[in-house]
Amino acid sequence: MPDAAGLAAAERILAHARAAGPDDTVLCLVSGGGSALLALPAPGITLADEQAVNRALLASGATISEMNCVRRHLSGIKGGRLAAAAHPAKVVTLLLSDVPGDHPRDIASGPTVADETTCDDALAIVRRYAVDLPDHVRAVLETGAGETVKPGDPRLAGIETRVIATPQMALEAAAEVGRAAGLPVHILGDAIEGEARDVGTVMAGIVRQVASRGQPFTAPCILLSGGETTVTVRGAGKGGRNVEFLLSLAIGLDGLPDVWGLACDTDGVDGLEEIAGAILTPDTLARAWAIGIRPKEALAANDGHGFFGALADAVVTGPTLTNVNDFRAVIIGRPENSG
Repeated sequence: MPDAAGLAAAERILAHARAAGPDDTVLCLVSGGGSALLALPAPGITLADEQAVNRALLASGATISEMNCVRRHLSGIKGGRLAAAAHPAKVVTLLLSDVPGDHPRDIASGPTVADETTCDDALAIVRRYAVDLPDHVRAVLETGAGETVKPGDPRLAGIETRVIATPQMALEAAAEVGRAAGLPVHILGDAIEGEARDVGTVMAGIVRQVASRGQPFTAPCILLSGGETTVTVRGAGKGGRNVEFLLSLAIGLDGLPDVWGLACDTDGVDGLEEIAGAILTPDTLARAWAIGIRPKEALAANDGHGFFGALADAVVTGPTLTNVNDFRAVIIGRPENSG
């Protein structure tokens, strides 16, 4: 969530950019998480307003691209504004992508790149998900006061932008590890979106088809995927995208033998807890039932952290100092000819 420390840092960053001259180079290192950490509300909006909007967006079920569209248009530094402030200095941006599609405008809400989306687009998202905005915040969008820096703006003519790490790179690195262990590896996609529990249900169907039919792959094998799912919060539990996905996957597999799973956020924090994600084993449901936990009730309460924590299956890495989105791996271990 945006906070006072992020606001102070954003103000200092913007001041440095404005002080740059035509012979200077401004080097910007941008990663996922910047949408919240680089907190500088647009004129007329307070930090408390920005925090409230972020909470509403995170609970709405909007995609990360949709959330960042709204954030850009309520910001005083995102949506190309940081690069525009540095003009006429040269601006070089190195990006760590944590968003499906790796579009620079969506990574940290694009502080140094042009944005073709508009205030009207942001308003449409607010209406689509029934996000409640205070009148003075909504006015920033309705009047166009929050418009971002557009393609073709001369202040961005000299910028240089490079994406140096992506979810696909993480998946390819993991695939090398899997193949070195002697297992075939299949990358299903690096930009899988949707409700985390729905993605878990679909993944369970794919795993069952592999295990029982040898389609579209034969076991043993590893299925890898990345992207950024969403959670529409309905319950009072504690969770995140990855544990919600994994709990839904466990329910869909219903104790299927010889299947293990891992789902983690690559930055080491899934949701608001210091937990990266969790692991799934063939006996996950059985162990939960044995201690009185009902998996479907935990899912309904959005309590993935509570569920896997009680089983001692939470994955705690600490901050990884990088962020290339979510990472999911499913190992299907029974060979097709094993009977």
